[in-house]
Amino acid sequence: MASTISKALFFLFIASALFFSCVLGGITCEQLDSSKCAFAVSSSGLRCVLEKNVGGGGREVEYSCRNSGVAATDVADWIETDECVEACGLGRNTIGISSDYLVNRRFQRRLCSSECYDSCPNVVDLYANVAAGEGVSLSKLCEVIMTKRREMTETNSSGRSKVHDAESPAAPPSVGSKIIGLYASAPQNGRKLIAVNDGEDDEAAAPV
Repeated sequence: MASTISKALFFLFIASALFFSCVLGGITCEQLDSSKCAFAVSSSGLRCVLEKNVGGGGREVEYSCRNSGVAATDVADWIETDECVEACGLGRNTIGISSDYLVNRRFQRRLCSSECYDSCPNVVDLYANVAAGEGVSLSKLCEVIMTKRREMTETNSSGRSKVHDAESPAAPPSVGSKIIGLYASAPQNGRKLIAVNDGEDDEAAAPV
């Protein structure tokens, strides 16, 4: 009888251990491979960030993943897809979380494109919070950028030459000036994000 009870308790213990292992299992930033770290969200809802560590002599470079302490919105236990990394103009070797990318015109266009903005909520949430920290609304920024792109497309298709535009005495207002008008009360450190050009700067380096 005692032996039967002992066996029952043993199997109950094993079952409980397996159950809690499944419940508590998930993504831990420190255990992620560096190729999956950037833009991942741990099971606790905190964003993972990739760090670059330079070894002795400054020659050896190692990458590690750690918990940023920054909470994601309605996202947890998530590794960003290759499709979204590509669509949003990002790279798997992106280091940390920075607002620097938001001043890159090519990145702005990729982030605000329908392929990214409408299909990659984790990336959009990340950069919406980054932009908000600089006093900028990402949704309004994207609205202005995409409206300007549509206007340029319509202008080009209407037959107006770029030469005519270049010779015009008054250049059209830039996207940056429009957004600054919308955010006249934004803090100074936020304005660096919205001083963007409306030109097609195809030579600008995309963030990686």
